[in-house]
Amino acid sequence: MYQPPLFREERLEVLHGLMRAHPFGLIISAGSDGEPVANAIPLLLDSSTGEKGMLRGHLARANPHWKLLAETGKALIVFQGPYSYVTPSWYETKKETGKVVPTWNYAIVQARGAVKIHEDAGWLRAHVGALTDSHEAGRADPWAVSDAPESFIDSQLKGIVGFEIEISSLEGKWKVSQNRPVPDRVGVVEGLVADGGDGNAEMVKLVREYGGLS
Repeated sequence: MYQPPLFREERLEVLHGLMRAHPFGLIISAGSDGEPVANAIPLLLDSSTGEKGMLRGHLARANPHWKLLAETGKALIVFQGPYSYVTPSWYETKKETGKVVPTWNYAIVQARGAVKIHEDAGWLRAHVGALTDSHEAGRADPWAVSDAPESFIDSQLKGIVGFEIEISSLEGKWKVSQNRPVPDRVGVVEGLVADGGDGNAEMVKLVREYGGLS
């Protein structure tokens, strides 16, 4: 990933925080023919395993990507955090010199690691239970895997293949207007607030934090 030093984020707790907040990751592999393959799937982060954490997920058995993972033994996973378009109209510099262009603000994490495939029913049952619990937590009427008939769950587990990825490297890039003069950062915050939206609200917090405006 192209990584100017100013945008680099290396704090493990911050990287893990984005991965948990945006767990629908894009897992990418390349086979011996060099052709890239990508699938978007929900992933569960275990920060207590390994130096940088462990990712767990599953793919449909009918999806050939799991065989590619087994063949290559490695993968790249991309977690996309908040992102927002930034118009030059928000910059004070536009009024002063006009020397501005549009851009995008965003936060993103890329994880790499070795892959271990799991086809054991016990492992798969534990995994889908943990994954479900993580997303059902806090709901008024949370659903659990045990709510479905056992025979049905058993049949569903036969249709998936699990995997673990022990993270060997993590890269974080927080491009959130910290390269702009302070008046421009203020203009970005004001513009995002005026535009509204949940994604913009997340970006406003990041621009304020990384731009020293909070």
